[in-house]
Amino acid sequence: MINFRLIRHLWLFLAVAEEQNFGRAAKRLGMTQPPLTEQIQILEQALKVKLFERSRRGARLTPVGQAILPAVRKFADQLERLELAVEEAVAGHQGMLTIGAISSAMFDVLPGALERFKQDYPQVSVSVREIDSVEAVPALESGDIDVAFARLDGDLGNAIQWLPLTEERLMVALPAEHPLAARSRVSLASLASEPLVMFARKVSPVYFDNLVATCRANGFSPRVLHEVRSVASQIAFVSCGQGIALVPAAMKKLAPANVVLRSLTQKVSVVTTTLAWNSTRSNPLAEALVAQMRGGVV
Repeated sequence: MINFRLIRHLWLFLAVAEEQNFGRAAKRLGMTQPPLTEQIQILEQALKVKLFERSRRGARLTPVGQAILPAVRKFADQLERLELAVEEAVAGHQGMLTIGAISSAMFDVLPGALERFKQDYPQVSVSVREIDSVEAVPALESGDIDVAFARLDGDLGNAIQWLPLTEERLMVALPAEHPLAARSRVSLASLASEPLVMFARKVSPVYFDNLVATCRANGFSPRVLHEVRSVASQIAFVSCGQGIALVPAAMKKLAPANVVLRSLTQKVSVVTTTLAWNSTRSNPLAEALVAQMRGGVV
């Protein structure tokens, strides 16, 4: 039997945990603070644990609260997906495809892929979630997403199959006033003493390791000053004078006036977007998308 009261309490817990303040959480939920406080106390009594440390500065999760937060977030995501699936079914839609995508894929590969897919499957609902590359394989294995558009390569496990979609040459992003900006081409070796803004390893381990290996193959270990969560952030950090960056050539269109991109004398290419799916989970919609993308890859 579904405990709807517990579900409501978990929603309230999540709001307080994210806002770290009962007043802000109550405002977000469209209720007053006293009943919210009372409901959290009821939840704590039911679980026989203390979930928040309360003070004048707000509400801080206890160790127990921190321990259950990831599971509650996942449960909330699943409930939202269930609610959407019910709404789509009532509206006459036939099935749902959940896609996880990194931000750069949303600008580049994904719009065209979705347009072609919707032309062939107009009654299918498509839900897109932004993910980091490192989240792709776990999300595919757990079934949280059906397919992933991410930076992936190499051995992803027996269950995960992948198809490289885009590969680009690397360029170096430099502040416009940097001495190297006067050159038409820049060698990797000339970057040995430069502070680099790198795509974070925790976000995309394969991408990070490939760039580090490329630098070492050219005689130096990169001086990583900042690790950021997106390629666009690399450009932004360069714009703020926080170093230089190795980025895919497509980023040239995003560079502001005070950042220039220069070609490397060496040809260094990286896979920028891969389509991945779980071959152990039978999903006709995912298989249809994969078939479409296979047909579009040159």
